[in-house]
Amino acid sequence: MVNDTTRLLGLDGLVADRVELHPDGSPVVHLSTGDEQARCCPQCGFRAVRVKQWTTTRPRDLPMAGRTARLRWRKRRWHCDQPGCPRKSFTEQVPQVPARARITGRLRYAAGAAVADGNRTIVQTARDLGLSWPIVAAAFTAHATTVSPTEPAPVSVLGIDEVRRGRPRWSLDEVTASWTTTVDRWHVGFCDPGGGQGLLAQVEGRTSKAATDWLTARPTAWREQVQAVAIDMRTVFKAAIREALPHALLVVDHFHVVQLANRAVTEVRRRMTMTHRGRRGRASDPEWQQRNRLTRSAARMRAEHVDRLTDTLENLPTKTGTPILTAWNAKEDLLDLLALARTHPDRETTARLLHRFYAAAPPLTCSNCTASRPRSRPGGRKSSRSCTPASPTPAPKALTASSKPSPATPTDSGIRRTSDYGPAPPPPAGTADTSTPLNFEEPKCHPPTKVCIAATSPVSLACRRPSNSAWSCSRRSMKVRSK
Repeated sequence: MVNDTTRLLGLDGLVADRVELHPDGSPVVHLSTGDEQARCCPQCGFRAVRVKQWTTTRPRDLPMAGRTARLRWRKRRWHCDQPGCPRKSFTEQVPQVPARARITGRLRYAAGAAVADGNRTIVQTARDLGLSWPIVAAAFTAHATTVSPTEPAPVSVLGIDEVRRGRPRWSLDEVTASWTTTVDRWHVGFCDPGGGQGLLAQVEGRTSKAATDWLTARPTAWREQVQAVAIDMRTVFKAAIREALPHALLVVDHFHVVQLANRAVTEVRRRMTMTHRGRRGRASDPEWQQRNRLTRSAARMRAEHVDRLTDTLENLPTKTGTPILTAWNAKEDLLDLLALARTHPDRETTARLLHRFYAAAPPLTCSNCTASRPRSRPGGRKSSRSCTPASPTPAPKALTASSKPSPATPTDSGIRRTSDYGPAPPPPAGTADTSTPLNFEEPKCHPPTKVCIAATSPVSLACRRPSNSAWSCSRRSMKVRSK
């Protein structure tokens, strides 16, 4: 019998017999089976006629009017009298409450949709719906499998990055007597940074084979439409792209480029301290006191802080302060170049900044590394090699008050102080801009892999620089340049 309470409940195949109130005020709905198909054996399909026993289940359901609903379904267990059926007995079931189910189907769907579409965490959803973490996680997996397409749509820009998930697990191979990894804690994620698809796939293992297998499994037409791939300078990803997408342009995101530059500056500072002081840095060392400012962007520092940084490095011995200042200059030149992202600069501006970066930071070769005897250091660790930049820039003399330039007449003699913050005047008429050599050519990437880290790259996953390039004239000091 279908009544108003049954219609209000909305569980197909179940009939609400009566409703009681729990001592805590929540409704207790007593249900019975109203679908005759529930008497059919799920194995052979024949309708049962003999009742074996009665049982009561308590499946969880969605809240009703803000109150927890307590369901009590009294159902029957039937005998299957078909001779050839291997199933001797079975209980009644409906689509919303299958056999052995402790929650209704709509509650499971609501839990998965809350995580997938509601932008809620698994812990929060489990707490709100009164479920456990594994049940919500399984509901989310089932929901994502249902709504996700079997094949991602074609993308023009592909992002690849690693993700740490869980703990690794190993198993012992009795034949070789060695341990092998059965569950890797690192996964490789593929995303669509330029579109709205988000995460495309996630495969186990942080290896080149794992990334290559997923890419080669895509159709040929899908791979041909990928024009650029954004990675984080990991060699395994580079090898996978070279093999699966040889035509794609490799783009390094700004975050990892800046992070690598800051690591290089820190390494130079530590190496100079170890080489010339014979120990690790201490709080009394001037270069150690400026360690945080060395890794900060000059565009986001106050003018007096930039001046204090450069003055501290100038007052150090030439063999200690000059390499650190040279590395800091190269890092700031790189940030100037990356700051052009999404500003649509002209070719001349990009070429000038590229030339300035390559001129201020000469590449290190084997001839630039000088071997030295191992030097003991506290803790037993030793440094066997000492590497210094070739032809370091000599430390300039500090400007006096009489020689300090005015904001209207900036010079290139060394350091520009706080009084020099202002846009540079235009060059006189008839004079050519010689900041970029006429025979300068932009560096070309070596085939078959193309790598792009310039500011004009099509993708910038984590640009940490302001889009306005006018900061170089108004918020930072002029750095020491090589003459």
